[in-house]
Amino acid sequence: MQRSNSYERQNATETRLRELLVAGLAGDETAYLIFLKDLSARLRAFFRKRLFQWPDEIEDLVQEALLAVHNQRHTYDPTQPLTAWVHAIAKYKLIDLLRRRARVDSLTDSLDDSGDLFVAAETDATAARHDLATLLEELPDRQRLPIVYTKLQGLSVAATAKLTGMSESAVKIGVHRGLRALAAKVQEDE
Repeated sequence: MQRSNSYERQNATETRLRELLVAGLAGDETAYLIFLKDLSARLRAFFRKRLFQWPDEIEDLVQEALLAVHNQRHTYDPTQPLTAWVHAIAKYKLIDLLRRRARVDSLTDSLDDSGDLFVAAETDATAARHDLATLLEELPDRQRLPIVYTKLQGLSVAATAKLTGMSESAVKIGVHRGLRALAAKVQEDE
């Protein structure tokens, strides 16, 4: 029951935001401003959940993502889920930040440091996230999106099917084939 209510709220939010964006694209400035305001709150929550270790970066990332949404608004297809489109933009901004942080961290490391175990673990996690993102980008959407939504974001198969427009069985097949393809790519690299 609680999962159903959560899904209904998520679906209502998706519909509302999509309607506001479409109205904004048609020239309704008020609807577009409301869309950006509501989206900024959702992006802030999205980034806060993933960047709890770097709280100072969250607001900058929200602004970068909003700017990217604004600049790329002409590419949105109203027949497709808004969540997937926005998620892709937010994910790319997050990956860009992680790459920048990794570069800055490597430039500021002192050769005299004995190497802190926790810093090494954080760098390893960043590298792992980067490697995973790179591998996922090589997959077709029918495999990548089900993995991202079900395995990384924890959504149900039914919710993923609704978001992607795929059937539930196609989502399950996409996850299975995608994970198998990822495993094959990892073995090739080793």
